[in-house]
Amino acid sequence: SNATIVNTSFHRFLPYGVSGVVVISESHLTIHTWPEYGYAAVDLFTCGDDVDPWKAFDYLRNVLKAGRVHVVEHLRGKYDEIGILEDSPHKAAV
Repeated sequence: SNATIVNTSFHRFLPYGVSGVVVISESHLTIHTWPEYGYAAVDLFTCGDDVDPWKAFDYLRNVLKAGRVHVVEHLRGKYDEIGILEDSPHKAAV
């Protein structure tokens, strides 16, 4: 999905389960799994126009063989509320 991976860290729990983070230049991805309940919680945070979080979503849905998914999408970028100027180089398209 054109993301630039900066670092990764994963921890396996015994007897099963994993928590992990993938830090990308464009933000981060996290996962926490509870195989005993058939449940995984995934957060995909991205910014800018170069990364498509839905590609990561589709990939994980297939790899995890998810039978049911629940998606909540939060559009961020309330620049006026945090004082970023309209023409700032730090402002990403939303």
